[in-house]
Amino acid sequence: MQEPLRLIGNSRVIQTLREDIRSAARTDAKVLITGESGVGKEIVSRLIHADGSRGSYPLITVNCAAITETLLESELFGHERGSFTGAFRDRVGVLEMAHRGTVFMDEIGETSPRMQSLLLRFLESGEIQRVGATRSNGRVDVRVIAATNRDLLSGVAAKTFREDLYYRLNVIHLTVPPLRDRVEDIPLLLEHFLELFAKEYSTTRIRFAPDAWAMLLAYNWPGNVRELKNLIERLTVRGSESVAAVTVADLPAEIRRTPKASPSAAGPASRVSVAESLYQQIIHGRQSFWTVVYGPFMSRDLTRDDLRTLVGMGLQQTSGSYRVLVELFNMPAADYKRFLNFLRKHQCHMPFQQFRAGVGRGDGSLENHRLVASA
Repeated sequence: MQEPLRLIGNSRVIQTLREDIRSAARTDAKVLITGESGVGKEIVSRLIHADGSRGSYPLITVNCAAITETLLESELFGHERGSFTGAFRDRVGVLEMAHRGTVFMDEIGETSPRMQSLLLRFLESGEIQRVGATRSNGRVDVRVIAATNRDLLSGVAAKTFREDLYYRLNVIHLTVPPLRDRVEDIPLLLEHFLELFAKEYSTTRIRFAPDAWAMLLAYNWPGNVRELKNLIERLTVRGSESVAAVTVADLPAEIRRTPKASPSAAGPASRVSVAESLYQQIIHGRQSFWTVVYGPFMSRDLTRDDLRTLVGMGLQQTSGSYRVLVELFNMPAADYKRFLNFLRKHQCHMPFQQFRAGVGRGDGSLENHRLVASA
């Protein structure tokens, strides 16, 4: 299943990256994309290609770390028949196949000194010479986008990466931030992959118990977006025959080892964490209060303090208006009385007056939440 070609997130660093992508797409300059493994460097390259003037021509990806030096040279430049064992016919290389388009060279930092020399010559002249050929096979018009998770400047200092090649590639430099530097995007990414894999596997979307959701938000995600994506796919496949929510026990050991609050702060901190996770599911996940909160509360997985904290967070945004809170919590307007009766029955109805001086609709907070939820 082909994922939508977009960056998921509303954090400031992602908004800046989107602007940088648009700027890079307006030119044919070479681009160097850096960032940790799993952050989405290939997505960035695809966006640059798709938004630019070469978007109707091929984008071909080559993983420089996955191919031996000899095969990589043949992959990029092609080869002549008989140039090596197994070369039974002439073969056109990726650089020729991508004429007028883009070649994305992933893991460029893993290339050998000889390959770096060949790449430098190509970037300077645009000439192709296939393996085994005695003369140039012509010039091609290709945009090169390279990516690496290595610090190439350190490689230059250590003489493992050519300085002239580095500056040839580093005309436009984009850095994709790790997930730990944009934690506010984690709920949106979780919701995106929950929806994506539910459709791909034609199954009911899995849901998380509040403490499990809170643990996902607190986790450091060293594998970045790829780790998060793989987790949601694994849980979707495993939970396709179950209607129960994913609990902490269902999460991988590395996530369960996420540090918890100290015992002295465990009471209030844990309630806020649970309420925040519920709030994220309702606002960013566009799920109904009845789906996310009512069931777990009635089965005693949530406490009254959890519910009061959640309602207080909502009233803070609506300046104490319960009618607007019904809308914010994705319930139909007709559920207004039912919602109030539910809160009163369980002693969770809170006086609206104390929120009238809080953050209200006048500053656009509720509208901002609607915009985030619809993004």
